[in-house]
Amino acid sequence: MLTGKNIHKRYGTVEVLKGVDVEIQKGEVVSIVGPSGSGKSTLLHILGTLDKADLGEVRMNETAIHTLSGKKLAAFRNKHIGFVFQFHHLLPEFTAWENVCIPGWLAGRKKAEVKEKAEKLLIMLGLSQRMENKPNEMSGGEQQRVAVARALINNPDIVFADEPTGNLDSGNAKELHQLFFDLRNKFNQTFLIVTHNEDLAKLSDRVLYMKDGKIV
Repeated sequence: MLTGKNIHKRYGTVEVLKGVDVEIQKGEVVSIVGPSGSGKSTLLHILGTLDKADLGEVRMNETAIHTLSGKKLAAFRNKHIGFVFQFHHLLPEFTAWENVCIPGWLAGRKKAEVKEKAEKLLIMLGLSQRMENKPNEMSGGEQQRVAVARALINNPDIVFADEPTGNLDSGNAKELHQLFFDLRNKFNQTFLIVTHNEDLAKLSDRVLYMKDGKIV
């Protein structure tokens, strides 16, 4: 479903990725682990179209996404990819349901249809009482679940999560771990997760270990 071949990336004189090959199947939950500076987040950002490789190919289904740029790349990302980051990145002036709706509205979908989907996702994620709350009125765990709902609003092929539990206490982290697997079991949702959390990595279908810019 997602493949990366011979991915290289350099920042200045530092070679961060040194020819990485990776393949993710539909419905897999895959974790990438390794020491800081091993290239985990850089690889995730390149596979997720947030950064460009210096060399190599990235394909999702039959689309060569490494060849896309500008509006075509943005449209592909919005339609096919969801993101969950460590620090939520919710917009503080918007309510929970409005934050969830934003990618759907950017995709040009009907406002009422997107709002209905957002409300269903928030209910499913246990946030029925938080729909009208703004981020500063929610706990860290609740904010992260809003971010998960936002990642799912456009029915993406894959969700990329970069240290999604890094800013959560152990209880909320465990709940978020379980949520990923519930979503995979219910919707066959695919996840690629960069994490330092060993418990989350152990639960995954596969673990990719990175060291010095390579998968080892």
